Amino acid sequence: FKGLSVSGKIDPVESDQKILLFSPHPDDECITGLLPLRLMREAGMQIINVPVTFGSNVERQAGRERELVDACAYLGWQILKWNREPQRSCLEKSDVVEILKTIRPRIVFMPHSKDWNSRHIATHFLVVEALKEMPDDFSCTVIETEFWGAMDDPNLMVEGDAETLADLVAALSLHVGEVARNPYHLSLPAWMQDNVRRGGELVGGQGGAIPNFTFATLYRVSRWEKGQLFQTFEKGCMLSMNDNLKEIL
Repeated sequence: FKGLSVSGKIDPVESDQKILLFSPHPDDECITGLLPLRLMREAGMQIINVPVTFGSNVERQAGRERELVDACAYLGWQILKWNREPQRSCLEKSDVVEILKTIRPRIVFMPHSKDWNSRHIATHFLVVEALKEMPDDFSCTVIETEFWGAMDDPNLMVEGDAETLADLVAALSLHVGEVARNPYHLSLPAWMQDNVRRGGELVGGQGGAIPNFTFATLYRVSRWEKGQLFQTFEKGCMLSMNDNLKEIL
């Protein structure tokens, strides 16, 4: 479609069950990508990363795009590319509406509204405003992510095993210029371990027993229907490596 194309490695997962990751910057797809990676591997869903920007440093944008291609190819994900012009440094609402109408995803990932970083917050509202432009018969699952600012009320904790985590760390390390500046790929395991501590009570309920997870990522899951978001789970949900993702999501 106009100004946009999808690329991937030689044999990406192709499916009519498509997931869109609206990533504020290249690297966010890896940091919050535990659940998308499991959905691809365990449920056969097609992952399409949508880089909303390539960062504010103009001199680094071409390099960040190359790094993003490498990282997504490593994970087996596709990238929705768009024509960047000097006056367009990020996707606009009309772009996101066109993407949603064309791909009609089953699941949309985006940052939550208080994820501290200004571009993360702007990405949240960009996607929400685009969703409001969709026809009434459009529906999808919306999954909010966190990194810079922790959510007060996540409702889903997803376990990751050592192999899955290692793949995310490896993919994140391919954002070479960024991890040279800040080696956050090395702290990703510790962040996921702390998510187990937080999620045990934030998702499971105050005073609840913490599950026997070593690594996890927290999310908030809602349903977009008839122009608004609806709560999906009556109470928090904890997905282990043994749970059937197709049945729950």
